[in-house]
Amino acid sequence: MSATSEALVGSAVDEEQPPPRRKRRSSLHGPAHEEPWAPYLFISPFFILFSIFGVFTLLYTFWVSLHDWSLLGGMNAFVGLDNYTRLFDDPRFIKATVNTFSMLLLSTVPQMAMALVLAEILNDRLLRGSHLFRSGLLVPNITSVVAIAIVFQSLFARQNGLINAVIQLLGFEPLNWHAGRLSSHIAIASMVNWQFTGFNTLIFLAALQAIPLSYYEAAQIDGANRIQRFFRISLPLLRPAILFAVVLSVIGQLQLFAQPMLFGAGAGSTSGGNDNQYLTVLLYLYGQAFQQPFRFGYSAAIAWTLVIMSAVAAALVFGVNALLDRREDRAERQYRRARARRQEVDR
Repeated sequence: MSATSEALVGSAVDEEQPPPRRKRRSSLHGPAHEEPWAPYLFISPFFILFSIFGVFTLLYTFWVSLHDWSLLGGMNAFVGLDNYTRLFDDPRFIKATVNTFSMLLLSTVPQMAMALVLAEILNDRLLRGSHLFRSGLLVPNITSVVAIAIVFQSLFARQNGLINAVIQLLGFEPLNWHAGRLSSHIAIASMVNWQFTGFNTLIFLAALQAIPLSYYEAAQIDGANRIQRFFRISLPLLRPAILFAVVLSVIGQLQLFAQPMLFGAGAGSTSGGNDNQYLTVLLYLYGQAFQQPFRFGYSAAIAWTLVIMSAVAAALVFGVNALLDRREDRAERQYRRARARRQEVDR
């Protein structure tokens, strides 16, 4: 081969070779690697605001609770835990605590039960106008508490109230809902139930719609009716949603304030009735801080006690859930062992 032909072949080979690829930049050297602080910058506004209005407020409230602090006189002597020890000797605080937990039970338990039933009904595909009913469930939740209190005052009025009118039609004597301890708790709890049942219903409805339909279809093929499907499939799988709703309800009911304050005949009074029959912890806190005797230190101790109550109540709910999980795990292990033994016997 001549030198001219070799040069031509070499140039053709050079033309056929693709140009060298540009090396891709490693993902480790991308923007996230160059600016590792960027994600923290994006979430920093929440933590900054929470530190200012949350953590600092809690710590400062605890500092105030350790002093004899008055709204008019300012900070006085350091008293340590005296404000906390005085709570156990305060009959009004003890009564307010009992009233708060009584209203909590009367509102949380019926509220969860009604929300579960409504969610199961609205989850039916054959129900017409379900979207309209779902939208209507939020109406009580967005209604002003003042408007709700006015309506329920009229319903539970002693003379011309609708509830007493129905009671008289049934042949019983009308009740003075404001004077009795249990009756006032039932009336206030009914306000809370009417306002928040729809909200919890939507939580349960969203959880129900996340359950695969194949579970219900398999149970229906096996002959299970709707009640059996609810208790055997829906209710166990709804437990995380129920836990979430119960914790929210418990924390909310421990902070019950507007409903008992507006329920009495003298709306705006913090006495909680003539005999403190519907006085709550938060109502008592407000009266101690912003009415006579303006004791900020003592009310701060009540506030921290309320925080501890909320934490303990939430811990109890999570503890019960953990016990149920452990019980289910134990039952599942026993079932697997029994199944393995049956298989060994069959072999």
